[in-house]
Amino acid sequence: MEFKSFDKIARLNRECIVTEKIDGTNGVVYVPENESDPVLTGSRSRWITPADDNFGFARWVAEHADELRKLGPGYHYGEWWGAGIQRRYGLAEKRWSLFNVARWADDVVRPACCHVVPEIARGMDIRETTERALTALRTGGSFAAPGFAKPEGVVIYHTAAGALFKVTLEKDEAPKGEVRRG
Repeated sequence: MEFKSFDKIARLNRECIVTEKIDGTNGVVYVPENESDPVLTGSRSRWITPADDNFGFARWVAEHADELRKLGPGYHYGEWWGAGIQRRYGLAEKRWSLFNVARWADDVVRPACCHVVPEIARGMDIRETTERALTALRTGGSFAAPGFAKPEGVVIYHTAAGALFKVTLEKDEAPKGEVRRG
């Protein structure tokens, strides 16, 4: 019988990075090692194509494939958002914002067609850091689309646990899709 060890437990009071949770649709771009292989496009749960698309994301990736190869080989996750998608954010166009703020910091060159989700706060106390970020969104609106007053919420990345959590500004206590009665 193979022995299975118990994983280490991450300490709660470690760095967390809080970014804006943009209300769009999840998109993944896969850049293959071999430059002759095609760049692939996915939604949150499946591969998509321009013929079987998700709000035009696969078509956009096909149009920007050469530029997206500059992301480097591997999976690149982000949010496809803007005109015609969820909250729309008052935009006339759609944008793709990468999730990995540690990799795509402001001083790192990335393809011009890519944005990065805004980092709002960073700190060691997950509750205080999250509340600081939520307050900034409540009082100042969206960082991703300045002037948009109804942002969705935040995503917290706990670095020690390697885990993501989300908090929404409205109805956070209700499961997604649940209709509240009463």
